[in-house]
Amino acid sequence: MKQIEVVAAIIRKDDKIFATQRGYGEWKDWWEFPGGKMEAGETPEEALKREIREELSTEISVDEFLCTVEYDYPAFHLTMHCYLCLLLTEALHLNEHEAAKWLTKDELESVKWLPADLEVINVLKK
Repeated sequence: MKQIEVVAAIIRKDDKIFATQRGYGEWKDWWEFPGGKMEAGETPEEALKREIREELSTEISVDEFLCTVEYDYPAFHLTMHCYLCLLLTEALHLNEHEAAKWLTKDELESVKWLPADLEVINVLKK
């Protein structure tokens, strides 16, 4: 089975968490934490900062490792390293996603999360 390794930013502001809605592909309209694939030679933190610049045109601080999710999708196995992050600039621009929301912990289950991201939600709710 194909293996994909990615990083994800759990961006927090006040008591809310940032969620993005996919605008393309098989999982279009599902919600996820922003991030993406690591490139050769990058640390997870470097990859996450680059991906957030590309996807949201903003800068983040990568503050703390939260968890690693291992999930088998039908076509591939996903390894997703998740980090708690903060915005360093207020401006956000959706370059790849069709929508975004700031959600409180009580609102996290109000959107349709990708299966691997749902495992992160379970960690956040503990």
